[in-house]
Amino acid sequence: MLRRQFLLATGLLAAPRFVHAAGTTLYVMTSGAFTEPYRILGPSFESVTGHKLESAYGASMGNAPDAIPQRLARGEPADVVILARDALDALVRAGQVRAGSEVDLVESRIAMAVRAGTPHPRIGTVEEFRQSMLNARSIGYSASASGVYFATELLQRLGIADQVLPKTRRILSERVGSVVARGELEIGFQQVSELLPIPGIEIVGPLPAPIQRVTTFSAGIATRSEQPQSAHALIAFFASSAAHEVIRRSGLDPVSVTPPAFPAPPAMARTN
Repeated sequence: MLRRQFLLATGLLAAPRFVHAAGTTLYVMTSGAFTEPYRILGPSFESVTGHKLESAYGASMGNAPDAIPQRLARGEPADVVILARDALDALVRAGQVRAGSEVDLVESRIAMAVRAGTPHPRIGTVEEFRQSMLNARSIGYSASASGVYFATELLQRLGIADQVLPKTRRILSERVGSVVARGELEIGFQQVSELLPIPGIEIVGPLPAPIQRVTTFSAGIATRSEQPQSAHALIAFFASSAAHEVIRRSGLDPVSVTPPAFPAPPAMARTN
């Protein structure tokens, strides 16, 4: 069933030559929020098309060596990139992602986690959340979209940045939940989809609605892609209804969109 849904979603039943010859490799860079559905859905794409997906993981932004903008700046091969929409738009402006190829895939929310078996702070209201931040001994946040919001906007809005920031730690190139699970941090914040797979932690809950930050994660075709039609087919699959159940199980909300038809320009050669 998933195979037929995939074929219908990407138009491959009607246009079997839509993707390049089977057996080629597509290079995909994805940020953490979409990693879990990607790891489940990617093999379905490989099975149907015969392509192999070569995967690289990293943050949507920041200067960590494995962050997606840093990977692209080094010239690492990429056909599809999946990251926070603001960061994707920046890559389009920089000429690293093809304008018009952007497709919104999911909406992601931020949650708090603690080490399994430890007390859960009260965060049901904004005031409870604020007090829990003041009471916490140590707090971790990601180096990507959720962490930027937490450290540079949320704490300032709550008027507690001066008290809380000195006891926070920005986590690079690792899931915040993994650091919490080892007992190095009392609490941690990251996208729900990035916390769910981590053993040894418990998710306390999402941020209260008035201070929640919903981030859209989107896909685009890298300018240097040597097979943009196949890249478009992969993005169309991730955006299709065939992927929605897996996306929801991963702690994300699918964005229901119809990707634009691939325009097949006359030249898409790799640039030096």
